[in-house]
Amino acid sequence: MGYFALYLILDSEASLYVDDLQISCEGSDMRMIERQLQTAVNNILKWCDTNGHSISASKSCCVHFCRKRGIHPDPEIRIRVVKHLLGADRTSLLRVYQAIVLSRIDYGCVAYGSACNSTLQKLDPVHHMALRICSGAFRTSPVQSLYVNCHQLPLDLRRRKLSLAFFFKILSVPSHPLQNVYMSTSMKRLYDARPSNIRPFMDRMKLHISELDLPNVRIQQRNLFLFQPWNTPRFHYINPFATYSKSTVAPVVFQRVFAYHRSQYSRYSAIYTDGSKRADYVGCGVVIEDIMHGYRLDTSCSIFTAEAVAIYRALQLIDSTMPRKYCIYTDSMSVLEALENYHDRCHPVVCTILDITSRLYSKGFDIVFCWLPSHVGIIGNEQADSAAKSATTHLPLAVPLSDMKRVIMHHIFKIWQESWSQQLDNKLHSVKPVIGAWPVMPMRRTDVKLTRLRIGHTRFTHRHLLFGERAPECPSCHVSYTVHHILIDCPVFNHHRITFFSYIYFNLI
Repeated sequence: MGYFALYLILDSEASLYVDDLQISCEGSDMRMIERQLQTAVNNILKWCDTNGHSISASKSCCVHFCRKRGIHPDPEIRIRVVKHLLGADRTSLLRVYQAIVLSRIDYGCVAYGSACNSTLQKLDPVHHMALRICSGAFRTSPVQSLYVNCHQLPLDLRRRKLSLAFFFKILSVPSHPLQNVYMSTSMKRLYDARPSNIRPFMDRMKLHISELDLPNVRIQQRNLFLFQPWNTPRFHYINPFATYSKSTVAPVVFQRVFAYHRSQYSRYSAIYTDGSKRADYVGCGVVIEDIMHGYRLDTSCSIFTAEAVAIYRALQLIDSTMPRKYCIYTDSMSVLEALENYHDRCHPVVCTILDITSRLYSKGFDIVFCWLPSHVGIIGNEQADSAAKSATTHLPLAVPLSDMKRVIMHHIFKIWQESWSQQLDNKLHSVKPVIGAWPVMPMRRTDVKLTRLRIGHTRFTHRHLLFGERAPECPSCHVSYTVHHILIDCPVFNHHRITFFSYIYFNLI
């Protein structure tokens, strides 16, 4: 840096990092600053030419920092317009809220959730304000509309969901101290006689389970020390169909590829597994040497669990045989990837499969796992699918915690939907009777306008509530202005409806 300092004028400053050079100059006269910087640049270029160096013009730039507000060197950019159009969308703002604010509200809700309602309701204004900011809803918007518009649970239902998830997590941990906590008969009579008294956590959750009509299931316990950290199981599978897509390839091509694959693995006995799930039925099927085995699972199990249990049952069936070579076929890529990417918190059935596979390897079994596409005419896979759909033998298997959390979420949303269905006077209910996530508009300003129109609370129709004014009235119909009246009912806007919607009468849904 000392070499360049000799070529800089008195009021200029410079800093050098490796091969990046920065020159700066400050002052009140812009023309004087330009002359000083240009003189310094000319001197440095002269030194570079003398010493065999060069400066890249494409990588060089000049930046002007000024304290005057509202001034930008590019006259094409209009800041007054851009500031209204730019901004984070609703999804991004909700993620920030969930990460920074809602996470703190959720923390410890299992403990403080036993407080009285008047105390818990002090948290609701924070939740409502955040949803109004994220969605851009008008200040007078009903809180029930905010929940549905942002697709966020009310805090009371959210606390119930998290508490139930923690309750079933306790049941999934072996030797958890709360599992053996039971209330005596005398204490039960005391709490029954005084309903206002707060019950212990485990008893409160049992009441919630009965209120939500949750199934009485046995939660599968996880063995946290099944594998040593230095002995992590290794799993690999083959995929002869990796270069083919079901959307562009005919089923006969898959059948021929599978026939060629079987010719290469002819010494391996084929085992086909599959899972099936309907509204009130979950089953899995295994086909070994043309013998079909079907098993019914608890309806709380997911399709992932059904596919994994099918592989687990196949390994159990071959465990009682002499060591041979087997090739297990499944159409569940998610199960195979979970087996390959083992971690400490993976699915408990996946851990059991890895454990029994390692044990079979040590006995001398040679087992190969292979993925195949479903419903392309491969006979073994079709037989396994048929066995999974028509199983009658019930398999007494505990339900994994991850599946139970989905069941809890389903019942919580069912309660939320029932509560929303009773909001018949709510303006948003007529537009969205079924709760679901709204698509986010690409422009923040457009999304805010659409949100206020959906909720039915806009500045024009409801500002009188904030300023104590009279409600605006339609001069032709002599009724108060509402979004529904302007868009649907008022005949004064018929020509506008034809211009923008091509119809006079239409439905907002």
